[in-house]
Amino acid sequence: MKHFDITIVGAGIVGTATAMSILNKKKLSLSIVETEKEPALHQTGNNSGVIHSGLYYKPCSLKAQNCINGRNKLYNFCKVNNIKFEQCGKIVVATNDQEILALNELEKRGVANGLKGLKRINKNEINEYEPNVNGIDCLYVPETGIVDYKQVANKYAEEIINNGGNLFTKNKFQKLIRKNNELVVQTNEMEFSTKILINCGGLYSDRVASICGVDPEIKIIPFRGEYYELKKDKTSLVKNLIYPVPDPQFPFLGVHFTRMVNGGIEAGPNAVLALKREGYSLKDFSITDVSEMFTYPGFWKMAAKHYKKELYELYRSLSKKAFVKALNKLIPSLTEYDIVRAGSGVRAQALDKNGKLIDDFFIKQTSKTIHVLNAPSPAATASISIGEYIANIAINRIDELND
Repeated sequence: MKHFDITIVGAGIVGTATAMSILNKKKLSLSIVETEKEPALHQTGNNSGVIHSGLYYKPCSLKAQNCINGRNKLYNFCKVNNIKFEQCGKIVVATNDQEILALNELEKRGVANGLKGLKRINKNEINEYEPNVNGIDCLYVPETGIVDYKQVANKYAEEIINNGGNLFTKNKFQKLIRKNNELVVQTNEMEFSTKILINCGGLYSDRVASICGVDPEIKIIPFRGEYYELKKDKTSLVKNLIYPVPDPQFPFLGVHFTRMVNGGIEAGPNAVLALKREGYSLKDFSITDVSEMFTYPGFWKMAAKHYKKELYELYRSLSKKAFVKALNKLIPSLTEYDIVRAGSGVRAQALDKNGKLIDDFFIKQTSKTIHVLNAPSPAATASISIGEYIANIAINRIDELND
């Protein structure tokens, strides 16, 4: 039987960043098991590609700390490894007086989080940044950028292999057996022992925790984000990134415009409840996933609180006209004929038993396992920072076991 010091479940951007960080800190035997044929095919591979500044997050939260630290590390990683990126900046646009009040709070958070170069832009100045935008007030955030996160995660994987790590694709984690002082990992293809297991299972992180005998305390609820793309002759409507003022009651940023690092402009996403954990289209359905959701008490508590919002998101998913109407808040001249359907992604949103959508990172530990149970946006931006944080925990566990 093969043996490893550390095994990671999941080769998304958090799993690969964690593995890379561990091997950069200490020479250990390490494996990653990944269900798919290659890394980063789900949340990472369907990411909008934004390098977040840290504007939105509550000061001193894990989100804020890891986003700001991780953003700087990510920019440096891209420079060193010749990964294409741009620190292009974005604007957050208020379109009414109530949104100005929320924009004031965002600016305060940005200042508290140490963002540099924040600039308030009045109505007369907005069009200098985005000529086609409608708004009455605006916040310019220069530290925001764009990148291809699948390329980033693949570079992490390359670093792992170069440092002696092992990546086992097409290996679905199925069972964990405690045997003497070690753990035996079983996948659909192989069996091996490990001292420490790290769960970076993303959409399946709660199930992986349960397989390991750990109460995850949350349930993963999948939300699909659907995008449209501006037609080529309309891409000039957007110069960089244009965001609305987000609804503070909902952990999503609202439909926005994003210039992609490899070309093109995306519009979206919405946030539609998915009926399958890998439910990338409205037709995708899993009886297992749905029954698990519908029998979870927290789901109905969440639904009672947010059902109006979610019905609107579903309506906007079904109606291109409604989607364009939401986009028209920012760019009034955009029409239904200017956009075409593009890709979609599924967000692994953690929900507690009281129906609360968990907004911050949530990591649960035992003596030999570490479970990343909620890693929402800005997890991709913060991946190196989160990876280093988890790596430190894992290496300390290894050192304790070896004493």
